[in-house]
Amino acid sequence: MIEVVAAIIWQDDKFLICQRPAHKKQNPLQWEFPGGKVEQGETKEQAIVREIQEELNTIIFVNDAVGEAVHAYPGFSVRITFYNCEIINGIPEKIEHNDFAWITKSDAQKYQFCPADLKILKTL
Repeated sequence: MIEVVAAIIWQDDKFLICQRPAHKKQNPLQWEFPGGKVEQGETKEQAIVREIQEELNTIIFVNDAVGEAVHAYPGFSVRITFYNCEIINGIPEKIEHNDFAWITKSDAQKYQFCPADLKILKTL
């Protein structure tokens, strides 16, 4: 099982979602919460800070974990831990993603989310 972390970055009543690049094998152009794999020797909190800095050139503060989702892809499974986060420095940039958007929970139905991310939307 691959350990993955994802940030639910809040700004007022909206949260940030990112669109995966078209060239990605899994879920191209679908929407997700930004994040990535936990590397050996780092905590989940360290991983999410690193991933957001790499993907969005933004520094975040990690608040509480708000849930987990397990999803099976062909040949592997991931366990994603989701964290409430807030930006403490920088403005998100499209470094790795095709696009991003600040949305409310009611806006979420307009976007095609990755299957694992759909599960956490219900709890927001």
